[in-house]
Amino acid sequence: MDHLKKTPLRAQADAFPDARCIDFGGWELPVQFVGIQKEHEAVRTAAGLFDVSHMGEFLVTGEGAEAYLQRMTTNDVSGLEDGQAQYSLLCYPDGGTVDDLLVYRLGEGRYMLVVNASNTVKDFEWLKLHLPAEGGPSLRDVSEETALLALQGPAAAAILSAVTDADPAALKPFRFLEGATVCGVPVLLSRTGYTGEDGFELYAPAAGAAALWTGLLEAGREHGLLPAGLGARDTLRFEARLPLYGQELSPDISPLEAGLGPFVKLGKGEFIGREALAAQKDGGPPRRLVGLEMIDRGIPRCHYPVYADGRRIGEVTTGTQAPTLKRSLGLALIEAAYAAIGSAVEVEIRGRRLKAEVVKTPFYRAQPVPSIRSKE
Repeated sequence: MDHLKKTPLRAQADAFPDARCIDFGGWELPVQFVGIQKEHEAVRTAAGLFDVSHMGEFLVTGEGAEAYLQRMTTNDVSGLEDGQAQYSLLCYPDGGTVDDLLVYRLGEGRYMLVVNASNTVKDFEWLKLHLPAEGGPSLRDVSEETALLALQGPAAAAILSAVTDADPAALKPFRFLEGATVCGVPVLLSRTGYTGEDGFELYAPAAGAAALWTGLLEAGREHGLLPAGLGARDTLRFEARLPLYGQELSPDISPLEAGLGPFVKLGKGEFIGREALAAQKDGGPPRRLVGLEMIDRGIPRCHYPVYADGRRIGEVTTGTQAPTLKRSLGLALIEAAYAAIGSAVEVEIRGRRLKAEVVKTPFYRAQPVPSIRSKE
């Protein structure tokens, strides 16, 4: 896999005999360190540490930065305060999704966008295409110089408090601190995550990633902290119903169909995709993302067809035997007429149509309610 891109922490996986790396969107990334089930359980009961340095980071700075982001994103950037982040989406004019992302307000005319790794090049070109011809903000890709670690789980704040000059417990969800020091490394410390648990994301210079990783693992040992890979990240976000681009979101799936209406602020003024999304909201989205639970024995997997009344009504976007809940569950994009809780459907698994039922989501909810994060 020498041709694949690597994060500054790729070599850290070699210290774990059970670690396994895969090609993920052109990146060589660990799918596990000690085992997906163990890593999943650690995040739910103690803490897990993820290397997500493959994510993309852009800086939008200068005059007109807020107005530009208001036009590009679906959420209302004008409501952000310094030190606050928000979940949002980029849309095409027809309402399809370019990507989901986080928007960080660093200060007046200073924003950081965090986008999915597989979409970094596409997103940058899309944003660049819509920059004002003159007199507007600047756009800079700082992905290669930025490392990103995610410390997630109920013990995350306690672990951080031992290795930082900041007060992690005082940070509210979707709030962040610039210039914090963790394990001697300067970081932007954000109370966000993508697991359905409380947690933090730490943006640091790439050169400081190894010291940060090693220091956090050492500080977290007594709390049960484990390094965690893409496998656990996916099962954790799935149980919490957090969307994954390419599955629950795509150019053919709108934020409204994916159930992300609270992050689409039609009343804020014009933005790309607004007209199409307003029309979709008025008539009701033709499809809806729902939770499924298998009644017959079987596991729903991505792209498995879903049937009702003898015809295909949609397909599974993500599914698995949920590690925390020990239930065979899936997310599926189906015709809205069949989206009511309790609706009977069938999932085609290896040529057989097996009984399933539409159920309430999220499948798992931590206390307090966790922050939402785009995932990959």
